[in-house]
Amino acid sequence: MGWLQRLFGLEKPENAQTNPVPVETSPDGGEIPPERVGLNGEYDQSGLAKRVALAFDQNSELSEIETLWVAQTGSTVVLKGSVPNQDILDTIVSVASGVSGATDVTTDQVSVG
Repeated sequence: MGWLQRLFGLEKPENAQTNPVPVETSPDGGEIPPERVGLNGEYDQSGLAKRVALAFDQNSELSEIETLWVAQTGSTVVLKGSVPNQDILDTIVSVASGVSGATDVTTDQVSVG
């Protein structure tokens, strides 16, 4: 089961992207903040977390991890759970940091080993 399916109950939408261009405005009529851009450029309150999950799905090294969860607080990606080793955690942080709208990645709720 992929990250999007496990965390959000979603199959990967057609044309989903980790860094899509916004295609609509925010509910207040303004530009969508980068952390609120959804998988296809729509407004999504959890857009950053979903796009990070998609990025994890696209990385074969991370496909087997089922003990980690992704959330967001504003533009910060919050990781919770456990990973097998520090190298995997470093890869996860690198992938999450590369998603547009992510200004920080917190791992203080992740255990290694």
